[in-house]
Amino acid sequence: MEEGVDADEVVRSASSLRMSVGSLSRRSWVSASVSEMWGVGHGGDVFERSNRVDDDEGELMWAAIERLPTFERLRKSIVKRVLEESGRFNYDELDISNLAINDKNTLLHAMLTNVERDNERFLRRIRERIDRVAIEIPQVEVRFEHLFVEGDAFNGTRALPTLLNSTMNAIEHLSNNIVFLVCGKQRILGSINLLTSKKSVKILQDVSGIVKPARLTLLLGPPRSGKTTLLQALAGKLDRDLRVSGRVTYCGHELSEFVPQRTCAYISQHNLHHGEMTVRETLDFSGRCLGVGTRHDLLVELLRREKQAGLKPDPEIDAFMKATAVAGQEASLITDYVLKVLGLEICANTLVGDEMRRGISGGEKKRLTTGMAKNSYKKILSR
Repeated sequence: MEEGVDADEVVRSASSLRMSVGSLSRRSWVSASVSEMWGVGHGGDVFERSNRVDDDEGELMWAAIERLPTFERLRKSIVKRVLEESGRFNYDELDISNLAINDKNTLLHAMLTNVERDNERFLRRIRERIDRVAIEIPQVEVRFEHLFVEGDAFNGTRALPTLLNSTMNAIEHLSNNIVFLVCGKQRILGSINLLTSKKSVKILQDVSGIVKPARLTLLLGPPRSGKTTLLQALAGKLDRDLRVSGRVTYCGHELSEFVPQRTCAYISQHNLHHGEMTVRETLDFSGRCLGVGTRHDLLVELLRREKQAGLKPDPEIDAFMKATAVAGQEASLITDYVLKVLGLEICANTLVGDEMRRGISGGEKKRLTTGMAKNSYKKILSR
């Protein structure tokens, strides 16, 4: 009897063992098939594999761009896009000379999610790209030696802005410069100097100094001490009626040897804009008039050295630098960048306005004036 019971227990234990082994084998087969289907086997990860595929795709697109001639590579770049459905990203080729609005927004959002936090980091990334191929950015040193500035000012009540004084000033100006046309040629017969109450005023007297490159220089002084006159003299924007003596040089070159307004921008207290244009149109117009400066030549040399060294730049930085170095664009990416950095996006499509038209505020006009100077890639900015 005991032997029969033991035999039954042995049979039941053997059958249960076979069932457990069978279920284990089926479970392992199912897990193995799922792993093979999703590519997770052999210690891999589906997300790592998809990212590797996307990176390989970007490498192939960049290799195709690298084989193009230099001036064609200036107009081609790639951008990384994130797919909202899957969270993955892919690379698209961009035609820099014809960027769509969505492409500009994608680039700016990728570079400047938070302007206060990301702008300095973005500028450092541009500088690191330039430094790793040992390109030296041209720097400007401004020297002024024994600078004298004098002007004539009215005395007493003649300095008041009244109708009588304005009329007298106009008559004086016309009578002091009488020009007759004789035989088609201009002959200055003379000038009639009326008795006026003007006196000579010394605005700057024997001023010398140096403005070092890559420095932030603060000019301090009491009111009416000549701070504005000094900045205007360094920028080459002094009034022609003033008498100037002394020497102002940019890297050893006199102001008469080049156009200082293309190197230095002076932002005055008065904002002069076309009230009928919007903020975006004003920035685009200033960018087309002033051009891209030295950005194009810098980018050509940068691409040449990177190709020789076999270096691959950051796609976002490459696309931005190429988009801001293409001349003749009606709407440049640098305009969107300036709008975002200066906080003018909210009024980008608002009229600037004037005395007869309602427009943006005074603070926004001052930021717009600063943006026009930044849009032209000046090397010196004074305000």
